[in-house]
Amino acid sequence: MKHLFFLWLLLPQISAAQLNKSDSLGLKTRLTLTGFWQEGNAEVLVFRGKANVSVRTGQWMFKTQNAYLYQEFFRQKADEDIFSRNFVYFSPKRRIYPFMLGFVATNFRRQINLRYFVGAGLTWQIIRRKAQTLKLALSGEYEQSYFAQDKFNQPIFNGKSTITTWRATVWLLGKFSLSKHLSWHYESYVQPSLVHAGNMRWQIETGLETPLWRFVSLRVNYLYMYEKLVVVNERPQDSFLTFGVNIQLF
Repeated sequence: MKHLFFLWLLLPQISAAQLNKSDSLGLKTRLTLTGFWQEGNAEVLVFRGKANVSVRTGQWMFKTQNAYLYQEFFRQKADEDIFSRNFVYFSPKRRIYPFMLGFVATNFRRQINLRYFVGAGLTWQIIRRKAQTLKLALSGEYEQSYFAQDKFNQPIFNGKSTITTWRATVWLLGKFSLSKHLSWHYESYVQPSLVHAGNMRWQIETGLETPLWRFVSLRVNYLYMYEKLVVVNERPQDSFLTFGVNIQLF
């Protein structure tokens, strides 16, 4: 069942948390596969797949972004994470437009069996040029996380395997063409809890991309994640540097 869900994640995709001007098509997809492999004295495998789809009808846009991360050392699984982000936008061609969101995630090493949050917000398109985009968004969410244990690095949460909270999220994202054959993308967000200051997280993802063929490009990607509240004996930060390809299917 796990592998069937993983194959579903690798359906055609477009990789951005908000909309770009190219989203004027009714359907657009993109598939991104990156990873790292080493064998010998050190055996390391890191694989990351992203499969996103956006569909446009009238003034409405639906976008689903799905990611799968797997990592092992000496054939011992260290990470297996699933992250599905889903957005509904209204009038996304406007400079300021509203959206609704629903996220679902799991995290093997941080012992998160299931996490979901739903919310709504506004996006401000600060720069809307062909060679450069910059967007700022603000949203509010209700979140519920189900952990495999009830011991945390902050004793105030001990005894609770299910943690709920209200969050505010600030998003900053965009894309910049460095040259005709090289572009830089970035996406970051910070999510403080409105209930407890110790339950905060933030993430940044950035990378470089250069075209290889018409619908295929090479990509190097860096992902950094920080979560202040974690189970005992788990560090709050993770980072991944991966290399791979980006495939524009539609």
